[in-house]
Amino acid sequence: MSIALLIFGATIVASLVALYASPGLLERCLFRPYWLVRKRQYETLVTSGFVHADIPHLAFNMITFWFFAFPLERRIGSAAFAVLYFASLVLSDVGTWIKHRDDPRYASLGASGAISAVLFANIVYFPAQSLFIFPLPVPIPAPLFAVGYVAYTWYSSRQAQGRINHDAHLGGALFGLLFVLLTDPGAYGALARRVAG
Repeated sequence: MSIALLIFGATIVASLVALYASPGLLERCLFRPYWLVRKRQYETLVTSGFVHADIPHLAFNMITFWFFAFPLERRIGSAAFAVLYFASLVLSDVGTWIKHRDDPRYASLGASGAISAVLFANIVYFPAQSLFIFPLPVPIPAPLFAVGYVAYTWYSSRQAQGRINHDAHLGGALFGLLFVLLTDPGAYGALARRVAG
């Protein structure tokens, strides 16, 4: 069974239930840096990645996941994909915790850190991959999409509105690149040869 497919399905179901059937579920899943250690809410490092702020937030993350997670899982295997996804889900929140650990009002949600890790790890293996986003009539090269993704994240994190954890995007991107370096350093050599050739 594909781990990516399980994550994809679980994220959609959990987000829709939290948004439309059980708002209390969304509140329980939120990552609150202030309470992480004080109330030992460590599970929210993971649960916050399975709920989303609204349908556009969910759709954007799941479209990105759809295009990049499945080929990456086929390339590195389900076990490695699971480690990458869940480790990045947790570790991409470290910066958020440091930044907001003294703010009891701050709370965030979304899988953006893990999806950013998947996106950037995928690009190391498949730099020529593209994706289509409606209504644009042309494919968007993955590296260009990744640069736009990080630029949007950087801008959005400065606005500090809503509960979307924009700070996690950059941490996730760096973790995705580091994960490939640690688990398959030869992939960077192959990437360099592809770019040079």
